[in-house]
Amino acid sequence: MSFYTPGIEMVDPALTVTKLGVVLARNGERHRVLDEISFAVTPGEILAVVGESGAGKSTLGAAIQGLLPNDSAPEVSGSIQLAGMEIVDSPPQLLRSARRSLVRAVPQDPMGALNPTMTIRRQLHESADGDEALILDSLRRTGLSDESRIAGAYPHRLSGGERQRVLIAMAMMARPKLLIADEPTTALDVTTQAHLLQIICNLAREEQIAIIYITHDLNVAAAVADRVMVLFGGRMAEIGTLRQVARSPQHPYSASLFAARYDLNTDRSRPLPTQRAAFSRNETSDHGCGYVLHCQIARTDCTSIRPRERHARAHSGLVACHRSDETPLPILPVAASREAWAGEEATDGPVALELVDVHKHFPADRQRVWERPRLIRALSGVNLSISLGQSVAVVGESGSGKSTLLTIAAGLMAADSGRVSCLDPRPQVIFQDPVSALTPWLSIGDQIGERLRPHVTSAAERRRRVGEALQSVGLDPSLMHVLPSELSVGQCQRAVVARAVVVPPKLLLCDEPISAMDVPLAAATLNLLNDLRRRLGLAMLFVTHDLAAARIIADRIVVLNKGAVVEEFEADMLQSPSRSAVTRALIEACPSLDAMLAR
Repeated sequence: MSFYTPGIEMVDPALTVTKLGVVLARNGERHRVLDEISFAVTPGEILAVVGESGAGKSTLGAAIQGLLPNDSAPEVSGSIQLAGMEIVDSPPQLLRSARRSLVRAVPQDPMGALNPTMTIRRQLHESADGDEALILDSLRRTGLSDESRIAGAYPHRLSGGERQRVLIAMAMMARPKLLIADEPTTALDVTTQAHLLQIICNLAREEQIAIIYITHDLNVAAAVADRVMVLFGGRMAEIGTLRQVARSPQHPYSASLFAARYDLNTDRSRPLPTQRAAFSRNETSDHGCGYVLHCQIARTDCTSIRPRERHARAHSGLVACHRSDETPLPILPVAASREAWAGEEATDGPVALELVDVHKHFPADRQRVWERPRLIRALSGVNLSISLGQSVAVVGESGSGKSTLLTIAAGLMAADSGRVSCLDPRPQVIFQDPVSALTPWLSIGDQIGERLRPHVTSAAERRRRVGEALQSVGLDPSLMHVLPSELSVGQCQRAVVARAVVVPPKLLLCDEPISAMDVPLAAATLNLLNDLRRRLGLAMLFVTHDLAAARIIADRIVVLNKGAVVEEFEADMLQSPSRSAVTRALIEACPSLDAMLAR
């Protein structure tokens, strides 16, 4: 997949950020979330901001809009010049004016940005000055062919991709100088993602809008960005053209980030390369490099002298590293283990899950109460079988029936017809959002130990088993005493996995468990699930829109389209020429950094 990349001309920047610092209050403590960030974005340019969770990407977007949360008592220093207007310390009325005319945002969750009580037409009315033709034309330009239906609908009646396009249409009508896209395609399937990325590229090319694209997916960044800025611990590690930084990263963190990514050609016979540990807020100070505890080439002055941005040796951008001029890069990240997976793949074990000719329909929303209700086909004659020790990934576009299939397999919904057999009376489910899956007022140990109560009566034995479960997923047993709010997203996901396997299930159901994760965390989670599946001999159903993840985690891949199974094949055969047109379309829609570098 390729997108137009406009040339960067020497014109006045649409946005200039100078030594931006942000301090926020969290859990009674003050944390420096951004630390002297400086960069500029010109009209028509797309700057990708990448880095792991906690790097400060979303805080940067909120600071530019003047939307830092008041309950965190933000302290902002430095300067943010947006089309000549200073954002830092501006009065609220000026910030509101800037958000109307100078900067617009497309967030990760479009439902939260739209008013659920108003039709799309009413929500676009202000930006269009009541011009009905402009409303319909703007919706049409974002690729929405049924613009009249979209305009008259409420947000809950639209798909995620349709809601994102509505927000883009709203931004287009305001003709802002800057658009901030904060993970806008994270929860979307690859074909919808490809359409939205094309629209964003067209906005930069045709409307000359400067765009900041915040993402954890380096392949997505490669599809849209002219330049890339790598953040770590609230500091800029490196900035330059994406092609140059990807080919010759000059900061050890940039090198490890690009090396940890996976795609359709990644070796699936061994664990993915991962970083040693996730970033901790306690690691940084005003002195020294924030990456020093993870760096393989650190020296004494790295702990005592903060590196300042300087011109990179191998590309035209900037890098903040003491040793970038003297050390050959790239540097591979520390791997948990690069040996091949231990154990043999299961072939003819007992069947853990079997679906035979399963059908499921849902009633569609009626526009008028007197209309006869119609049915939407969610699943149509689905057959699926998973043996113990095997993993099957289910892929397809949004609305293809993936989540419905998983919900029926979990016993949370009954099929209209067909047979569903599960060897495990209580299969465990790992959801997309691990934070929401944990009870906020119970400690991690209490939530994991709850599954042990029918099996273990002794409190001491439960604590021992909980500690072993935490260790099995790479967490310190001492974390059993903390609340979910004290853990990172990655730690919460591992705690959810520990809860699922503390009493080893026969069937583990995973619903998009890595879609919102950064590259190192997603790689670590895939490694963890693969390892547990082999060690415990459990069956796994893995629902995802990420074909690369499906190929890595699964023995077999099932492709759904409009509720029906299109084809099923061995994971190694994903890119075989014999694949169906539906599967080929999914593969072609996948963004690829390697493909961009090869051009």
